[in-house]
Amino acid sequence: MKTFKYLLLLLIALTLNSCRIYNFTGTGQIDAKTFQVNYFQNNAPLVQPGIERTFTLKLQDLIQNQTNLNLASSNGDLLYEGEITGYSISPMSATAAQTAAQNRLTITINVRFVNKKKDADNFEKPFSFYYDYPGDQQLIGSNLSSALDIIFERITQDVFNESLAKW
Repeated sequence: MKTFKYLLLLLIALTLNSCRIYNFTGTGQIDAKTFQVNYFQNNAPLVQPGIERTFTLKLQDLIQNQTNLNLASSNGDLLYEGEITGYSISPMSATAAQTAAQNRLTITINVRFVNKKKDADNFEKPFSFYYDYPGDQQLIGSNLSSALDIIFERITQDVFNESLAKW
């Protein structure tokens, strides 16, 4: 009976210890306590007003929701900065009347990541994603909001995976 108690105690200790190495977000162990997301400027040749603020806030929200890091306005242990470098709409398929049957919105964002605790993690890399929509629709209002939500959800998750999850 005494051996069973020691075995149970050992099993509990190993289980609790392993939770420090891996968590449910897949980030592993992060030495940082704070992160900073600088405003992403919109330097795309075709400018859609307001998307730089939307992207900046979505990246902040994702990191706050998936880690226990605190958002800092300056001197964060982890720094995210960059610019929107591409915003383009292109036809993907045509109809018999030589009009677009389907269009594609593509957004590209250049991200610079600096980990002040571990220089080997630093990178600068472009991230891009797209949204396809019918050619007879205008990309305005709720259609544009839906497109941006889908694109930014994917890009922010890719940035998170590259910087913290190492996927």
